[in-house]
Amino acid sequence: MARSKATLCTWLGCPGLLGCFLLGFLAGWFTKPTEKTPNSSDVYQNVRYKLVAEMKAESIKRFLRSFTKLPHLAGTEQNLLLAKQIQGQWKEFGLDSAELVHYDVLLSYPDEKQPNYVSVIDDQGNEIFNTSLFEPAPPGYENVTDILPPYNAFSAQGVPEADLVYVNYGRTEDFFKLEREMGINCTGKIVIARYGKIFRGNKVKNAILAGAQGIILYSDPADYCAPGVDPYPKGWNLPGGGAQRGNVLNLNGAGDPLTPGYPAKEYTFRYKVNEGVGIPKIPVHPIGYHDAEVLLRAMGGSAAPDSSWKGSLNVSYNIGPGFADNSSTRKVRMHVHTNNKITRIYNVIGILRGAVEPDRYIILGGHRDSWVFGGIDPTTGAAVLQEVVRSFGKMKMEGWRPKRTIIFASWDAEEFGLLGSTEWAEENARVLQERAVAYINTDSSIEGNYTLRVDCTPLLYKLVYNLTKEILSPDEGYENKSLYDSWLEKDPATENNSYPRINKLGSGSDFEAYFQRLGIASGRVRYTKNRKADKFSNYPVYHTVYETFELVEQFYDPAFKKQLTIAQLRGKLVYELADSQVIPFDCRDYGEALKGYSNRIYKLAKKHEEQLKTYKVSFGHNVPRGKSRCPSTACWKGWCFLYPLFSAVMNFSKAAAEFHRRLEQVDRKDPVAVRIMNDQLMFLERAFIDPLGLPGRKFYRHIIFAPSSHNKYAGESFPGIYDAMFDIENEADQRGAWEEVKRQISIAAFTVQAAAGTLKQVA
Repeated sequence: MARSKATLCTWLGCPGLLGCFLLGFLAGWFTKPTEKTPNSSDVYQNVRYKLVAEMKAESIKRFLRSFTKLPHLAGTEQNLLLAKQIQGQWKEFGLDSAELVHYDVLLSYPDEKQPNYVSVIDDQGNEIFNTSLFEPAPPGYENVTDILPPYNAFSAQGVPEADLVYVNYGRTEDFFKLEREMGINCTGKIVIARYGKIFRGNKVKNAILAGAQGIILYSDPADYCAPGVDPYPKGWNLPGGGAQRGNVLNLNGAGDPLTPGYPAKEYTFRYKVNEGVGIPKIPVHPIGYHDAEVLLRAMGGSAAPDSSWKGSLNVSYNIGPGFADNSSTRKVRMHVHTNNKITRIYNVIGILRGAVEPDRYIILGGHRDSWVFGGIDPTTGAAVLQEVVRSFGKMKMEGWRPKRTIIFASWDAEEFGLLGSTEWAEENARVLQERAVAYINTDSSIEGNYTLRVDCTPLLYKLVYNLTKEILSPDEGYENKSLYDSWLEKDPATENNSYPRINKLGSGSDFEAYFQRLGIASGRVRYTKNRKADKFSNYPVYHTVYETFELVEQFYDPAFKKQLTIAQLRGKLVYELADSQVIPFDCRDYGEALKGYSNRIYKLAKKHEEQLKTYKVSFGHNVPRGKSRCPSTACWKGWCFLYPLFSAVMNFSKAAAEFHRRLEQVDRKDPVAVRIMNDQLMFLERAFIDPLGLPGRKFYRHIIFAPSSHNKYAGESFPGIYDAMFDIENEADQRGAWEEVKRQISIAAFTVQAAAGTLKQVA
């Protein structure tokens, strides 16, 4: 004890030594490797620049090469291994967590012992021609196993025999042409449709409605071959033996067909496999254009009605039914033995926790599963997602955290109906409705290499425009110009060519449940083709075995500059949404968009002026012209039949303008005041959600936007009104049909007015 006291006294008696000790201790403490606070200016002020500077084209290339070496179809061992690889890398990159989340969903695979194919049979039932059973493998992939042959997932099983009818693209208007103008009945027939223009599931639905007992899908060179380009591997066109895979469900946002509306977990009630939502009741099978040419060359019956029904095969494109001349007794037989079975899938969910508002989420998600190698779809998106995560992880490891939480997602089973993303949305719906600020999709980053393509909510217009002005264009001839400049010059908006074109969100990718069902502001960006000059649909080898790493490296993006540009833009979108003090939404753009959408609905309705008058499509709110605030262009003979909707749109625009005036004056140092305004911004998209959903499509709940009923890929504005008026002149009950139009106008008007109310100053 005496010695201890002496030592203590020595220290107390040597203030110089004590000072040195304290100085050394403090220096060591402040220089030790530890996470800095979000306000550390040396990190925080430069993170916006450093985040983008960290992204490298070579890194994206490595990820793409790694992820596309082997097929990784949903539900297979290889796709699970890829999920674990991504999970492990996300942890290495520095995310706070990276977990596998599983669901047991209905998937669909060809029968290994009974292949799918199409035959031509003679009058004795002998098969005299059979379509190919597989695609010839591309160079370098001849020894790869586990490549499933082309098939249409969720096709019904069956071996129907019938005369063949050519139905062009299988669109609603194509079947109208056949039935109403040409008098051709498809009942009991097998129909053949070319891919393109609309979602394949809509083609199948139309064939079922027409009474067909089977449908064959093929890719015509007119739609899947660019002029002057060789087939793969010498060029990027579709070879004649290539056939597009794809699901043919009509889920309308339901998710897993056996658990619509609820997550497909172990405890969930399931319908029987044959009772699943949206599963077609007829066989469906895809073939290449070499095989299609054999079938179409033999066609008899009516000639094609016009040139829009003709592709570029060396055939007449006769409609049928049946074959011509010596082949008239021959028929077509389909062999489809595809099996549907409940299979486990895995999402990877990574989290970077927010430092200030951890209960506000920005989601960046895209799918991982592919039909074969997935060279473009989805892996140009998955590789970009990986690079964005790596960059954010690097910033976090250097001490930065976003204000809001960022959730990264690698979805599974997108190709089977957006299943992984929808099931996770269903499982977390209550939390997401309360906390999600925005969802940014990261599916394929390129579908062409001409210019930028953007589909998003109007809330994101201004942010997208501003960010593209900060990114250099990767396009040849636009050196030292911005991405905005090249985008504007190559694809100006139709309604206002002083801005680049932005599309409405439809469906066809994983944003669907978040935007259309939950009302979370969403967007997607990627590089695309020249929509004016390039007449081929999508990219030619879409969903075939020829979607390889080499396809991208040799033809689409050799320097990986386009993919790097998309990584930068997606990363910047996430960063701004996660780290801006005020959420960077602009409600005024929504108001302008609503004006355009309501005017468009007016123009459609104006085609039925007599019926509007007869059935009084005004529901008691007619206001004489000059006495209303309704735009004169939207009035009919002095009376505005859409007055409630136009009035609501004007009220919304005024509320949006007033909201942003208050936002400019808000005290940025008052966290409660900022949070109130941010919550109003975050919940605005939610205000357009109707819990009852659209008629016949209860999981599409957004009143302003929905996938088109006639093409799932396309977005439709005021879908309830649009669908109610579609083909209304042919409705047997005209009064009932126009009553439904009035009901839909009422719902839209109420919803827009209610949304305006959410922007008013908090009491």
